[in-house]
Amino acid sequence: MAKRHHALAARIARYRAPRPPDHKGLLARLGPGLITGASDDDPSGIAPYSQAGAQFGYAMCWVMLFCFPLMAAIQKISARIGRVTGHGIAGGIRMHYPRWLLYAIVALLLVANTINLGADLGAMAAALNLLFAGPIHLYVVGFAVFCTWLEIFSRYERYVSILKWFSFALLSYVAVALVVHVPWGLVLHRVLVPSFSLDIDYVVTVVAVLGTTITPYCFFWQSSEEAEEEQINPAQHSLTEAPEEAEAEFRRMRFDTYTGMGYSNLISLFIIVSTAATLNANGVTDIQTSAQAAEALRPIAGVFTFALFAIGIGLLAVPVLAGSGAYALGEALGWTTGLDRRALDAKGFYATIAPSTLIGIGINFVGLDPIKALFWSAVINGIVAVPLMVIIMLMAMRRDVMGRFVLQRPLWAMGWLCTAAMAVAVGIMFATW
Repeated sequence: MAKRHHALAARIARYRAPRPPDHKGLLARLGPGLITGASDDDPSGIAPYSQAGAQFGYAMCWVMLFCFPLMAAIQKISARIGRVTGHGIAGGIRMHYPRWLLYAIVALLLVANTINLGADLGAMAAALNLLFAGPIHLYVVGFAVFCTWLEIFSRYERYVSILKWFSFALLSYVAVALVVHVPWGLVLHRVLVPSFSLDIDYVVTVVAVLGTTITPYCFFWQSSEEAEEEQINPAQHSLTEAPEEAEAEFRRMRFDTYTGMGYSNLISLFIIVSTAATLNANGVTDIQTSAQAAEALRPIAGVFTFALFAIGIGLLAVPVLAGSGAYALGEALGWTTGLDRRALDAKGFYATIAPSTLIGIGINFVGLDPIKALFWSAVINGIVAVPLMVIIMLMAMRRDVMGRFVLQRPLWAMGWLCTAAMAVAVGIMFATW
């Protein structure tokens, strides 16, 4: 047994690349927060944000400003749990809550993630089909295989670096807003002055926007990535064991999370603005296909830019979706987890990624329209987020979990406000259905 343990440790040591010293560069200071924020604007974000802009013009711009402090707060709390305890959210629930609750939450996450993953693969394939007409199902399989290979066989540091660079595909919509006519005075008014309606289409779209902005897989991903960053760096420890590291780590997490969530919400706002200025202004109010969504980017390069955006962000989001589910299930069942592990050393963790991706492929063979599937996956995420956020908030205030690092009052208030806002939005949706 001791020999097997030493052999495992030796394989992991060879696989993990030596970590370079800390750098002062901006990109080097960004990590889980930036990747989480960028993945939140995945192809599943194109659908609700584009539909919001096309159907309601600039009327929903206020939602992104409203979301930012709430999204930043819940993501910061999720990151804090991972960094303080050295475990992701599922690992924390496993140690401190009943197993039935853990399994229910993980099951809901896996269902929502798999639907989202399948819809993302479909959107990526549809985007590529706009450039090169061909068998969409073959494109779906190709993207799934490539994303799975990238996640399983890339070194952790290289993989994180790749994900960071994919995040710059989000700037496509910023370019559109800068070259088309946008009434910026009206946009600013709509951002600062909310407009409300109990029309069912408006309410469902708000829930979809909230569901794709404040979404469960992002909670699990950022928490688990913070825990993994600590585990693979010999100079770092969980903050319950090394409280002297807390000040520097909280400062880094705050910068990383606020930057990532700010970037994410700014891009979401530009998607709404761009589709309002190009689609809604020309009478297109209902987006049914990827080709219609591509029209929003026609002013700079049409379908080419849309394909670049959808594929680039999809390549970032699909591994995050599969990975967050694998982290959750692996931590729930006590498996070895981590993208820094070799496949043979974390068989259960990587074995979860493959079936999720296979089911995601299968979703595309039953005739679901990618744009509609993306929209409704966002609605499902909004519903799933509410009970999960309640558990996260309760866990973050337990001294037997967080030690001396339970939430301070301002962050506690913002976390519960975020949870209440999601609950109210979902409740209004069901009440007006």
